[in-house]
Amino acid sequence: MKKIKAIFESLKDMVLARPKVIGIVCSIVAVLSLVVAVCCVSGVFDNKNKKPQVVSEENPKEDKAETPKEKSYLDDDALKAIIDSGDRVKKALDERPATVDVPDEELTDYVSLDECVIGESGQVEVIASAEAIPASDDKYYYLFDAATYEDDFDADAEPIARTYKNTEIKLRAGVKKGEAGSRLYRKFIVAVMKDDEYKSVSHASYITNPEAVASYNYSGMQQSSKKGLLVDPSRLHEVGDLGVNYATYNIPLNRLLATSGDGSIAYNYNGVTYYFNGRIIQEYDYLFTNLNSMGVDIAAIILNDVSPSTFPEVTHPDARGGSTAPYYMFNATDESGVNAVAAIGSFLANRYSGSGHGNVAMWIIGNEVNARKEWNYMAQTDLSTYTAAYARAFRVFYNAIKSTNSGAHVYISLDQQWDRNMKGNPDYDGRDMLDTFASSLRSYGDIGWGLAQHPYTVPLYNVDFWNGHKLVTDSADTSFITMKNIKVLTDYMNSEAMLYNGNVRSIILSEVGYTSSKGDTLQAAAIAYAYSKVAANSSLHAIMFSRQTDAPEEIAHDGLAMGLCTTGGGHKYSYDVFKYMDTDKREEYISFARSIVGVNF
Repeated sequence: MKKIKAIFESLKDMVLARPKVIGIVCSIVAVLSLVVAVCCVSGVFDNKNKKPQVVSEENPKEDKAETPKEKSYLDDDALKAIIDSGDRVKKALDERPATVDVPDEELTDYVSLDECVIGESGQVEVIASAEAIPASDDKYYYLFDAATYEDDFDADAEPIARTYKNTEIKLRAGVKKGEAGSRLYRKFIVAVMKDDEYKSVSHASYITNPEAVASYNYSGMQQSSKKGLLVDPSRLHEVGDLGVNYATYNIPLNRLLATSGDGSIAYNYNGVTYYFNGRIIQEYDYLFTNLNSMGVDIAAIILNDVSPSTFPEVTHPDARGGSTAPYYMFNATDESGVNAVAAIGSFLANRYSGSGHGNVAMWIIGNEVNARKEWNYMAQTDLSTYTAAYARAFRVFYNAIKSTNSGAHVYISLDQQWDRNMKGNPDYDGRDMLDTFASSLRSYGDIGWGLAQHPYTVPLYNVDFWNGHKLVTDSADTSFITMKNIKVLTDYMNSEAMLYNGNVRSIILSEVGYTSSKGDTLQAAAIAYAYSKVAANSSLHAIMFSRQTDAPEEIAHDGLAMGLCTTGGGHKYSYDVFKYMDTDKREEYISFARSIVGVNF
């Protein structure tokens, strides 16, 4: 009886200390009361009313087996089980996370959104955590989603999922890939109901593994070297002769996009039909299929040169007028822009990832995007605003491509301007934009982006990059990145802030070239030395030299004749150097360059 009384006292203490669990404790008390009542009826506690029996030594009491009727309904094992159960309940209540009042100004980031992924179930899974349980109007956490271009969710919208509040949180919702209500490009936020309205308690995050729903998995071929070239589609027969492993090729959207009509390819995506130029698509099919057959992997560069008057949804609103640049900032500022960008990325990835039209392993989004005025126009603004506009469009492309081909690589493109800190510069330093871009993507859920760098010489007509320049140093704050100090770039990309899941990101030198206007042998020496530096650097994936054939416009405008061949198709001295510099005939063809460069490479 004393044990039962102790249990009641313990439960009484818990009720006083934990008002919110009165219901649980009352249930336990009711059960114990019923047990005690049964025991009383059965006479378990009636010994005190019985007269003691005198036992003499002459007539000792005979041992008598207890009958089933006399046996207690509350034996020692049952009593122990009840006590242990009460102890467990008390321990669970003692260990339950505290509920705390969180000021509104601290509420937004109170919950840490640790993971936002497509799980094995095929649903979006949001994993979050908190030190305690924030007080709110009810017992739930709610999940909301917001558009790419929205800073917060719509508080008047209905939540897409909910779960009981605890310190460990897991919420699920459908992805709806390819549907009108697709969440593939949306960001997710955890909220609570407080003061009769939904309030966010976490930072937003996008899906970080769109590859989980991909139909293809093409990451490229097993290449024997890192040698690449900007190819001339009119001279494909020489690509195989040159032993090219990687090729860059432009996909300007002005050629690709079409209106409905004969010869166009209709593509329905997220409930909207888009049209692509069938004749141009066949050209890419032919080119990519032939390059693949020669063992060449392709890096396709998606360029926005469409007329804002024809396809305004593709171009950022602040880039639709006043530009002298050939390409414009992509648009991810509204629903039509996000859908159009996603459709372009999805269409291209679907066609060139294993559907029989040739395969593209690498996708580059824009050209030298830090050069705002020259190559990726948007009206002058601060670095943060500009980079955010690019990062949002980049993520849409990334999710569209990776949700189709899980093995694809997707790159940001930067030029050789690194850390100039020049007043009045109409462009942005590559390092500043890279830092801002990486930080932005990381804060909304990091993804496996790569870097496509263009380490041209300073100035462009200075072929002998090994002799250096006062603006090219071996410091991380060098003004320019060229092939002389390319290790500055790879060391920077090896820093903790730039790693992805502990690994160095894919880095390609997707465009670099040397003019022959100062002599064919000097050009050939520069190509051979630059390639040897790439071959020796394990952080570099490939180098694509510009170009196979001289471009008449570059010769006319800048005096730059960067091809291995002349405009008429004649082979320069660099042709055979390029052809053999990664073969067993390397020594025969590059030994001449050592006396020019002054380095034994």
